[in-house]
Amino acid sequence: MTELSAVEEKVRAEVGARLFTVLAWVPQRRAMRRVYSSHPEQYPVGGEKSVEIQGGWLEQCIVRQEPFFGPDRAAVRGVFADHELIDSLGCGAVINVPVVDEGETLGTLAILDAEGAYDEASVAAAVRLAPLAVPALRALAGEGENP
Repeated sequence: MTELSAVEEKVRAEVGARLFTVLAWVPQRRAMRRVYSSHPEQYPVGGEKSVEIQGGWLEQCIVRQEPFFGPDRAAVRGVFADHELIDSLGCGAVINVPVVDEGETLGTLAILDAEGAYDEASVAAAVRLAPLAVPALRALAGEGENP
């Protein structure tokens, strides 16, 4: 989706990213669905996971609509089951940012880079950029892709 590739370019320029994905929140199925990926081979578009939102980064992003910042490999290992794949891509830090429109969480941006690549200023920049994904996520919802 071209709008999301433009978001990726902005994120790479202003925050930095080795891995960038956009996940749509599908509340009816309590699922996260990948709708954009900088690494489609490892993280294919369309991949979907049912999730329990009790504690952790999902509750923080989806329910409380706050960013999650994992600054190092230990934080990534503690949160993501696929931490070995993440590590193999040279990523050891993560910023997950909710994409919110009119009070509704539409999804999240997942921004990953080398351990130590991010700080609080990086998180703030990612938060400023997240609204750029609203039109694309709204369009997907309108097409029935995010029912």
